[in-house]
Amino acid sequence: MTGSTQRAEFATLMAHGSFARYLAARSLAAVAVQMLTVAVGWQVYELTRDPLDLGLVGLSQFLPFVVLVLPAGQVADRRNRRAIVSACYAIELVCALLLLWFTLSDIHAPWPVFGAMTLFGVARAFHMPASQALLPNIVPPELFGRAVAVNSSAWQVATIAGPALGGLLYLAGPDVVYGTVASLFAVAIILMTGVRTPVMPAPTEPASWHTLLEGLRFVFRRRMILGAISLDLFAVLFGGATALLPAIASDVLHVGPDGLGILRAAPGVGAAVIAAWLAWRPISRHVGAAMFGGVAVFGLATAIFGLSTSFWLSLAALAVLGAADMVSVYIRHMLVQLETPDEIRGRVSAVNAVFIGASNELGEFESGLTASWWGVRPAVIVGGVASIVVAGLWARWFPELRRMHHFENPRA
Repeated sequence: MTGSTQRAEFATLMAHGSFARYLAARSLAAVAVQMLTVAVGWQVYELTRDPLDLGLVGLSQFLPFVVLVLPAGQVADRRNRRAIVSACYAIELVCALLLLWFTLSDIHAPWPVFGAMTLFGVARAFHMPASQALLPNIVPPELFGRAVAVNSSAWQVATIAGPALGGLLYLAGPDVVYGTVASLFAVAIILMTGVRTPVMPAPTEPASWHTLLEGLRFVFRRRMILGAISLDLFAVLFGGATALLPAIASDVLHVGPDGLGILRAAPGVGAAVIAAWLAWRPISRHVGAAMFGGVAVFGLATAIFGLSTSFWLSLAALAVLGAADMVSVYIRHMLVQLETPDEIRGRVSAVNAVFIGASNELGEFESGLTASWWGVRPAVIVGGVASIVVAGLWARWFPELRRMHHFENPRA
């Protein structure tokens, strides 16, 4: 594909007003989430100095998420996906206001924060399948691959700007961070209301346990999809080093909340570079090998991060970690969305979200728990090695995924 064709496709994509508004809303919300994550992590660790509590922050989000996400997928296939995303942003705005209130009330225990993050997990349960299933509805099928890459690029920019901004604003106090987060969610709600989506056909089947589990049955019938999302689940479950960043920043690297923000942004820097490259030149060959290679490099970078006592080496390792993760995320998202019919896209996205949520939030709890047993650095090193082992095992157990050369033609 020539450069002029690529530029023409990008211009055509951005000319879709609904996609532009969706992208802006999602980017602002992502910045807000990243800022909130930095503030909550530092605030909780300052209160207790216990890495297990960092894991409980993840667990408090995971439990409501894993209970609600499959029903949320069915809702996404039966209701207006744009309205669901807007409602989720509103709930997350309420969470930010609750955290602001707790801070101004001078809390001395982490439990109110865990409660607010539980509500945040409820919002994420409904947001992830609706948001993922919404994207194919607002761009033409021939532009979907580029839309995924642009969307991923915007997300990664948010993961750079959000933590850095959150860490800097935290120097003025967590209340400043939470107030800013609430404002960003408010703007995201306004932008999302301007997204126009086609009218979805009425479901042909009434809601039932059978229809609820259709996404799960679909995933288990497609071994390549099952292999891709389960690979991500176990690799990130064991390699969840970012959950321990407040402890590592404070006790190993001896930096403050601003340093934590920079560390938290580093994976986003690496991922943004790869996402920008993918937006310009999407992966079209050796797809399976690229995915497994990305997971193996992710594990190696995680182990190096655990070994490091240098701030700059840690930054570099986190950047490589983010770049490698971006490759596998891009391939998994493309594979899931392109292989799934639109009428069950929300439910399949919900199953994908279960795996992602388990790997992220449950991985945070696993990291906090193992750090309380073995210490912070050994927990990170073991997690990185485990991710490499997972990549090797999955390459053996899912040879059709390893041998996958290119994506199939997009479905409508």
